[in-house]
Amino acid sequence: METEKKIKCIIWDLDNTLWNGTLIEDKTVQPFQHIVNCIRTLDERGILHSIASRNNYDDAMECLKRFNLDEYFLYPQIYWGDKSKAVGEIIKKINISADTVAFVDDQPFELDEVKMVHPEVLCIPASDALKMLEDNRFIPQYITEDSKMRRHMYMADILRDESAAQFMGTREEFLCTLNMEITISFAQDNDLERLVELTERTSQLNTTGYTYSYKQLSELCSSLDYRLLVVELRDKYGTSGKIGLALIKFEPQGWIIELLIMSCRVLSRGIGTILIDFILTKARIKNVNVYAKFKRTPRNKMMYMSYAMAGFVLLEQNGDTMILSHSMSKIRSLPSYVTVIDKTGALISRHE
Repeated sequence: METEKKIKCIIWDLDNTLWNGTLIEDKTVQPFQHIVNCIRTLDERGILHSIASRNNYDDAMECLKRFNLDEYFLYPQIYWGDKSKAVGEIIKKINISADTVAFVDDQPFELDEVKMVHPEVLCIPASDALKMLEDNRFIPQYITEDSKMRRHMYMADILRDESAAQFMGTREEFLCTLNMEITISFAQDNDLERLVELTERTSQLNTTGYTYSYKQLSELCSSLDYRLLVVELRDKYGTSGKIGLALIKFEPQGWIIELLIMSCRVLSRGIGTILIDFILTKARIKNVNVYAKFKRTPRNKMMYMSYAMAGFVLLEQNGDTMILSHSMSKIRSLPSYVTVIDKTGALISRHE
């Protein structure tokens, strides 16, 4: 089911966009209050913010701190280079699709330059910025506890990345320092809004590219033939919230992983692999086979690789849709650097 693309991140110019005047000419610039209010409102909706500005970095950041606005902007790109380069860097660092990004600037030349290099980015004149508040692309279907905390979670990700860059050791040794705790449980009614959001927002780590409505997920939760698992993650830097899901269908021949999704924010921590191995381990206890549905999309090759590395092989294919199977002869142990809190019991079919 296709849904309208929602904007995940807004990249702002500074001079004559966020504040009045040009900072290099006038150090007494003041922020436009209507823009400040707009940023704060969109932040509460779970939309991220960043900056692409031609300015001196230290001067601009000092200004933003004086206005109590610096904490709102992730990976600010402030230097005397092309705005398109800055926008591309932000997209890469946040790890989102360009068609979920908006760029706001007061100069038509800058908007055109970004549009030329990044045609999927939504370019908005600064004079139209307030229209974003009423634009459906900037209004999430649900505003969950996770979405309200999204900026803070990304800020914690930045601290992790900085710590990883400074760490002198292997990736696994670094992961051991995080004290990761994963909770896997059956989805409840109060999880469904966030799970809808995950299906709509996640394209890279999504095994089918499918999206689901609240009603569909609710029906799956109450079905005798399905189990919907939700994955939560926390570590020493704080909670990452509900970052993944798996939909398992029970068939006579075994379990079918109909859908597996992981937030791109946890890509480097290997949580998707852990969830696959968790399901395989549960199935081995029940002595049942495991299959997985995979539908190729332009962005989800990594999920196919995750299945292949876990031991899944192609069983049948119809166009871009594949059914993978696992021999169950060799299943990786869950890594020692993570504590898995299992709230699924024996993960049995309700028919049992």
